[in-house]
Amino acid sequence: MDAKKTGNIICKYRKKKNLTQEELAKRLFITSKAVSKWERGLSLPDISVLIPLSEVLDLSIYDLLKGEESNGEE
Repeated sequence: MDAKKTGNIICKYRKKKNLTQEELAKRLFITSKAVSKWERGLSLPDISVLIPLSEVLDLSIYDLLKGEESNGEE
């Protein structure tokens, strides 16, 4: 996993859903600082958050972990 690529795709899909970092954090029961760190590539989501995160963002876990869309949109 590349933290920068994963952070970029989280940011992209969060914005597609018109969610703030705070709103995404509330849905995942985490802090907005954690979301900020992901999006800046400073850390990665905990494994326990991957499924809910992928569901909220409508993004496959594979694409989330890879940091790229498998359908070639990026």
